[in-house]
Amino acid sequence: MYLVDTHCHLDSKFFDADRNEVVARARKTGVTRIIVPAIGFKNIPSVLNLAEQHEGVYGAVGVYPRYCASWQAPDVERLHQAAQHERVVAVGEIGLDYSWNNKCPRETQRRAFADQLELAADLNLPVIIHNFQSYADCLQLVAVSSLAGSDRVGVLHHFTANYDTAQRAMELGLYLSFAGPITYQNAKKLPSLVAKLPLSRIVVETDAPCMPPHPHRGSQGRFSRNEPAYVQLVAESIAIAHQRGIEEVAKITTENAVRLFRLKI
Repeated sequence: MYLVDTHCHLDSKFFDADRNEVVARARKTGVTRIIVPAIGFKNIPSVLNLAEQHEGVYGAVGVYPRYCASWQAPDVERLHQAAQHERVVAVGEIGLDYSWNNKCPRETQRRAFADQLELAADLNLPVIIHNFQSYADCLQLVAVSSLAGSDRVGVLHHFTANYDTAQRAMELGLYLSFAGPITYQNAKKLPSLVAKLPLSRIVVETDAPCMPPHPHRGSQGRFSRNEPAYVQLVAESIAIAHQRGIEEVAKITTENAVRLFRLKI
């Protein structure tokens, strides 16, 4: 059984003490590929270094909506240069974040997101999209971008919205990625939602180091450390929702990720 963790912040300081062991544990559970998205220019070098150091680790380059307050047109060229690295497979983590404590103005967020969508289209790369309370605007900007209609638009990562939003996203060509919350015992809506969605549009992730799946939440809850080896638990929950075997779900979601990100087999 093979799996792809399509979203893991492996460069996080929470992995500094045992990063090599984390990657080794992932491989032992069948996680042969890990995609590490950058969140801004500050950590792009560390993301690319990790991709160079570890077989099966790939990077994405982008500016996260919480760190785009100083966004300017020349930033597109800076990302374009970073994306030339042979281990870059996506533009991300990009998107919109409308939480009350995000100091980046919404208009600036939308401009940065739109510019990065166009960059992805120019580079023929998919996007990894973050959103918080902004699904409508996210999908509207994707719809009017040059990526619309592509066979590799990208993925809405850590999806937790409703069926109508999922339908709209899939109509635009987006994949939906599910993470730890689908395993939580008090999360009744997510398994029901996943059961209605085609496996052909689903990928899995951990979003590590945060939001570990059950039973790894521990005493710190969602702030307990997550890691790529745990993505198997996400796949198992999807398998239960679809009443399929874990091997079948692992195979399909891995094929989806390989196709979307053009990962080496």
